[in-house]
Amino acid sequence: MVTLSDNELKMPGRKSSKGNQLKFEKDGIWYKADYLGYEGLAEYVISGLLAHSDLNRDEYVTYNLDRISYNGQVFNGCASLDFTDGWQLVTLERLFKQSYGSGLNHMIYSIEDHTERLEMLVEQVERLTGIEDFGQYMCKVLTVDALFLNDDRHTHNIAVLTDGQGHYKPSPIFDNGAGLLSDTMLEYPMNRDILELIDRAQPKIFCDDFAQQLEIAENLYGRTISFDYDYNDISNMVKDITDYSEDIRQRVIEVVMQTRRKYQYLFK
Repeated sequence: MVTLSDNELKMPGRKSSKGNQLKFEKDGIWYKADYLGYEGLAEYVISGLLAHSDLNRDEYVTYNLDRISYNGQVFNGCASLDFTDGWQLVTLERLFKQSYGSGLNHMIYSIEDHTERLEMLVEQVERLTGIEDFGQYMCKVLTVDALFLNDDRHTHNIAVLTDGQGHYKPSPIFDNGAGLLSDTMLEYPMNRDILELIDRAQPKIFCDDFAQQLEIAENLYGRTISFDYDYNDISNMVKDITDYSEDIRQRVIEVVMQTRRKYQYLFK
């Protein structure tokens, strides 16, 4: 367990659609407290399963479970190392706001065609940053979101890194805590049928269907990730966790296996 204070509290300037999760930074480690359900478990499981993909380890953030003591309360949550390594994180929302005076979110929704939305984002990021193949990076992000049902990807948690000297590179994929139906308070109550809840989960950037969003990205930029995990991998990952109940752990396993079946073509 880690004890954190107001001095380490790092609240974002914008609330996501999933609320204002407590976030802290201490000694080069970032901590996030669960807010609407089991976000920390989702981060831990998703990053663990990304280790069973052909992504390089520096292409995604690895999360570990932790208990957080703050202001007299104890929260489940997760921790991750600061991945910036002296570079500055710039969200795409801020990048577009600084460059065009208008945020990316507004620009996306001014375009009706879903494919053109993604094409615009990729073309403009490449023009502003000089990053090549940003389309392949976005396809990786959208593959992760579809496979793990991350319904809270938005223009504040897609980002690039800059060294302040005009050089840019894609950020590692981060902020997957809204995946795996982790919001048990508002969107995905524990007493509802899991298949119904999986069907309800929707992305929020380019369209309202995970499979369609991924199909758009793959048609434009090709298939970018393959995976090789199975039931034993996910079961072994969660079986000894005591900070989350058995029904939560079983639900995570079932969600992972259901989406694995749906996107079987992504597996070796």
